[in-house]
Amino acid sequence: MFKKKKCFISFLFLFIFFIQFSHCQTRTYKIRTISFYNVENLFDTINNPNTFDDDFTSKGKNHYNSKIYWNKIENISKVISQIGFEKTKTSPAIIGLAEIENRAVLEDLINSKDLKKKQYKILHSDSPDRRGIDVALLYQKKYFTPLHHESFEVKLWDEKGKRIYTRNQLLVSGLLDDEIIYLIINHWPSRRGGQIKSTPKREKAAYITQQIINKIKVEDKNAKIFILGDFNDDPIDKSIKIGLNSLEKLKYLNDSTLYNPMENMYKKGLNTLGYRDKINLFDQILMTSNCISLDKSYSSYKFYKAGIFNPQYLVTQKGRYKGYPFRSFQNNNYTGGYSDHFPVYIYLIKENN
Repeated sequence: MFKKKKCFISFLFLFIFFIQFSHCQTRTYKIRTISFYNVENLFDTINNPNTFDDDFTSKGKNHYNSKIYWNKIENISKVISQIGFEKTKTSPAIIGLAEIENRAVLEDLINSKDLKKKQYKILHSDSPDRRGIDVALLYQKKYFTPLHHESFEVKLWDEKGKRIYTRNQLLVSGLLDDEIIYLIINHWPSRRGGQIKSTPKREKAAYITQQIINKIKVEDKNAKIFILGDFNDDPIDKSIKIGLNSLEKLKYLNDSTLYNPMENMYKKGLNTLGYRDKINLFDQILMTSNCISLDKSYSSYKFYKAGIFNPQYLVTQKGRYKGYPFRSFQNNNYTGGYSDHFPVYIYLIKENN
């Protein structure tokens, strides 16, 4: 009798262990990619008399024409189609873009052969930037449903009191599957005139971003917010570290800080562009602390991994700029390249019920 009881208990223990083990083995996750890409001067060929786009016309110094334009569209669509594909088997659910001229180029982009089947939709508004370039958001409608979007102007003046026109910041809120998230798309003022002299412009842009974050939190104190952009500063620079109150260490995060996974990547020597013999990581994705799961619980979408998308075909293979992004234009000549920036991306994961 004792032996039978002992055998029964052993069998019961093994049965329970098997059930628990099977449950662990069959746990599955949804995974979505959020990305950002500065596509380097995606202009149409039509002259806009209200902006400085003359270089990107047939009579301009870049000798820009329809053949170059459509090749550029194909190149950018190829890149977008492959970002995150390794893990998700599709292109990004959401991608922020910088240096696009207007909605027309976005329409051509989403209708290209590599993206058409993804059924991307567009969120965009014109900025007062004198070159005519804007930021925008593309999203796959089967994964993301926008609820609201608006643009915020970054008003700047030079030392003589003259207005400096730059890109707006685009705020988008919507449902990633069934969960609300917020995205702020940026392209901060450049380092034209030198890094030190131009720093106050980016500090002002950071202030505007913080104002947008505060506005969101007034309406939704638990908002999951992602800040995407080409910030024209590195993760360790003042506009990012202090202006956005960003941190690289998870253990120090709180409700008023942002996590920047790109800071650690920058310190390891990774980059998204090269300029004047120096590498930089201007392209970044930051997020509020509630986008992080410290206890590895994924009942809602949480940050999983960040990366720079830089396969070999996007990298210059020889010459002075070996290792830099394979850009579209060099010395006013079209190179057949892609962009002077690498795209960046993050994965978000959520456990399936």
